[in-house]
Amino acid sequence: MRISFSRWVRRVTITISIIAIALVSIGTIYEQAARSRAATDFPAPGKLVDIGGRQIHLNCEGQGAPLVVLEAGADTSGSALWQPVQEQVSRFTRVCSYDRAGIMWSDPAKDKRNSLAIAEDLHKALRAANEQPPYIMVGASMGGPYVMTFTKYYGKEVAGMVLVDASHPDQTARLAQASGEPESDPIPIAFRALAAIAWSGLPRLVLPDAEVPELPSQTAKAITAYQTTSLRAAFAEAAVFEDSLREAGTFRTLGNLPLAVLSRGKPWDAFSEAERTASGLTRELFNRTEAAWASMQAEEASWSSNSSHQVLADSSHVMQLERPDAIIAVIKDVFEKASTRR
Repeated sequence: MRISFSRWVRRVTITISIIAIALVSIGTIYEQAARSRAATDFPAPGKLVDIGGRQIHLNCEGQGAPLVVLEAGADTSGSALWQPVQEQVSRFTRVCSYDRAGIMWSDPAKDKRNSLAIAEDLHKALRAANEQPPYIMVGASMGGPYVMTFTKYYGKEVAGMVLVDASHPDQTARLAQASGEPESDPIPIAFRALAAIAWSGLPRLVLPDAEVPELPSQTAKAITAYQTTSLRAAFAEAAVFEDSLREAGTFRTLGNLPLAVLSRGKPWDAFSEAERTASGLTRELFNRTEAAWASMQAEEASWSSNSSHQVLADSSHVMQLERPDAIIAVIKDVFEKASTRR
């Protein structure tokens, strides 16, 4: 029996469609099972605080005042990267880390994830958990503009600040000028696609496991387990990255508030060949952009008349893992200064 070409095409199309639907269904079931397993295997180390219809994960340890608040950078790891710092700071005062909306154990939010919305969420979570000011705000990377925005709106509750290789309000334009390359989209198209189809299970299959030897293996496994659910929130923050920087840039005067700035200073020759290749930078381009970054870090230190600035020649950007001891030391210094001002 001869089958017409059109009927053959129709049968092939139907078959492919059935297979595609089956694969999507299997992937969706797999992803939901993985999320359920993550919640069971890696429960929140802190408590889930209701801030009005959704919950924020807030993890607090220790006793004392002022309270140290740890604000993470812009990635999917959230509060987990602060673990080495938090454990030591809790020995001399109370300290809280938390996950922003949609990251790790915190519920997602529907509104824009700019610095103002993030500051409001944090303020509500601290109040709902009955964590009392004054606070010492510690911000790493993009967490810097976030704590600056928090201080702009809730400054009476802030007793000190630590900026850990923090983003600068003008960094996009100034780094582009230093590199001689145009400003680029902070989110590659491929990653946008992964975030959009996180429900399908595909990102969980293709994304690599988090390799963080500086953290306990259970913590690294938790980061891996939750990274697909955190993707959308992390990219939602990145989508309004410039809005957040502009908001933070409207507030650059801290008076004599105790401030400590830690900056990376690892030179080109200290990186491995593989790290240099992965960066996509030449030595000359690296040196130009790092000089621009160093200039912006020095400016951040000038935002208070009561500040210190330390450049770590043996650290790159993620100091929570590379030099937690340095972060702990400056937090303690700011804590002592803030305590004498009370």
